[in-house]
Amino acid sequence: MNLLFMQAQPVSVPDSFKDTFNFMQGNGVYEQGMMHFLKAMKDTIWTHYDAFIADAQALAAIFMLVFFAVKSYEMMSGDKKLEVMPLLRPFGLVMVILWWSPFTRMVAYPTDIVAVKTEAMFDGSQTEVNDLRLQRAQLMVQVADQLLTIQAETETAKMEADTWYQKAWESVKSSVKEGFSAVWNPIVEMRNRLQVGLQLMLTSLLETLAVWLLRICVYIIFIIQIIFSTILIILGPFAVAVSIMPAFRDSFSTWVARFISVNLYSGIAYLVMYVASLFQQYAMEAEITRYQELVGTAGPSLEKLGFFASQGVLSFGMVIVTFIIGALTMLTVPSISTWIVSTSGISSATATMGRGASNMSRMAMRMMAKG
Repeated sequence: MNLLFMQAQPVSVPDSFKDTFNFMQGNGVYEQGMMHFLKAMKDTIWTHYDAFIADAQALAAIFMLVFFAVKSYEMMSGDKKLEVMPLLRPFGLVMVILWWSPFTRMVAYPTDIVAVKTEAMFDGSQTEVNDLRLQRAQLMVQVADQLLTIQAETETAKMEADTWYQKAWESVKSSVKEGFSAVWNPIVEMRNRLQVGLQLMLTSLLETLAVWLLRICVYIIFIIQIIFSTILIILGPFAVAVSIMPAFRDSFSTWVARFISVNLYSGIAYLVMYVASLFQQYAMEAEITRYQELVGTAGPSLEKLGFFASQGVLSFGMVIVTFIIGALTMLTVPSISTWIVSTSGISSATATMGRGASNMSRMAMRMMAKG
């Protein structure tokens, strides 16, 4: 896999810099603590599967009586012959309600296997991405320091080239000039630090927005899965009970399809995050190589640093673009899930949620504009 990426020289990152960067930007691209919280939240909420079990059992008993009464009448009137297998179906559905928790775990087991394997793929790539992210951040700081130093030196050289400076110090020894430069350089560097600091602030703002856009889209997918799966588990016994009646025979199979589709969100999401991490890894490798060329082992490249600083943002933009692409791709997880298990209810519910979020954002923008 390393053949896919540009070979950049490894950069040793001090532990103090790692701690500071992780404190400001989060431990990993997707905040490992938040990901663990979402998994624990799913396991905790699923323990409330039995909220309506008793009600569903009572409803199933009523529907069974109605079902057997209808079948008995059809056989007594001669419209239907005695068939044993259709009479056994209500008993099987009642057994599903009685063993609801093991049944849901059994249905979710294949999707859990997919999630575990894709999560392992994602974790393997994410470790390398996080290391490259730290290396890139340290090189960005080194480039900023180089710009500060060069700007201070050029400002001092300009001052020394002025006429009043030449006339005032024509008769003074060169050692005094060196002493003046030693005092003046830090002052000019502090002033220029404000200019480079604005570029650093803009760069940090853009990258923070891109990272949080990616994180929010990932969190939304996992939260949607938790909400939808919890609703399906808690209210699912009613779907099983109703399917006893011939008019609602397909409700149980529809529930199973929707439950599998929702539980596939985790596996598909980790797979999308894995593919996105490959793009992120390539972008970070490319930017690290360019930052290393800017810093240089034999000194900074003044011409390249000048062009780099003149663009207003101390970033090449590739990593930011990969974060945005990953965020947009995460929103396609519900649609991809319906490709595997065809169901229209989940996709329509997700679309409704998306329309509601967009409407709320537009209302908020209007209120801000009026204010």
